[in-house]
Amino acid sequence: MSESTAPTLNLRLHVVRDFASSDLFDRTFKEGMALVEETAAYLDGDGRRDSRLLSREDALVYAGESMRLTTRLMQIASWLLVQRAVREGDMDPSDACDDKYRIAPLAAEAFAAPQVLPSGLLHLLDRSNRLYDRISHMDKRMFVDAEAEEVTVNPVISQFQRLQSAFGAEA
Repeated sequence: MSESTAPTLNLRLHVVRDFASSDLFDRTFKEGMALVEETAAYLDGDGRRDSRLLSREDALVYAGESMRLTTRLMQIASWLLVQRAVREGDMDPSDACDDKYRIAPLAAEAFAAPQVLPSGLLHLLDRSNRLYDRISHMDKRMFVDAEAEEVTVNPVISQFQRLQSAFGAEA
């Protein structure tokens, strides 16, 4: 690790630890896991019944949207579980900073759910999109923006510090 990346990594580790122990994380975790459970119950119950009432074409759209929904929720749950692992000391914050744990922004087509779908599914799609957007924003602030906020070194001060250390002068 170079000296220039150390301050950025330390900042990110601090941000990850702080977020994992925050009330915001608690609320987001509870909301995410509750949405996973609610979606599973809907898809196994009312959603199954609702999908049988659709035309063949609309049933295919329903199947595609329900797969997108479950995939999105799996990504949300995975991200939240990584943060919880940091909180509980099961994962080092530096490991949580790895790119493989990042969450990607939603594709634009994910927001265009056809209105022919049952209202229960539309409601879950909307809530999951909004939660995914919030988590994506948190992820970007914690990991991507923290990298961009790398400490810039003033070249004059840097040269002055080198001179001080070379000649043993005190400021």
